[in-house]
Amino acid sequence: MTDQRETGLALDPKYDRDGLITAVATDGATGEVLMLAHMNAQALEETVRTKRAHFWSRSRGKLWMKGEESGNELIVQDIRIDCDQDAVWLIVTPKGPACHTGERSCFYRRITGPGLMRIPD
Repeated sequence: MTDQRETGLALDPKYDRDGLITAVATDGATGEVLMLAHMNAQALEETVRTKRAHFWSRSRGKLWMKGEESGNELIVQDIRIDCDQDAVWLIVTPKGPACHTGERSCFYRRITGPGLMRIPD
């Protein structure tokens, strides 16, 4: 491979046409997937700088720090980027529920054919 984005050590995120990159956050203690969101360059920079998860809200059209209103921050332990630098993995310590619904994880339901089933705690 000769593609420096894929094999080199320079950070060179591949943002989509809207200037966003997908970010997934997992619990550093359990490995559980907590949430999936999007980052723009500023959100990634703020996350690296503060060790607090920041994202770009597509619905509100603004930068936000997870927990800025609820207090349910995601404290960043490690930040990884995939091979072609178009997805970010945040390994975090959650300070409260990660989901805006109050659930520990945004992935609290299972698809069961035509419907959904709540996953027991």
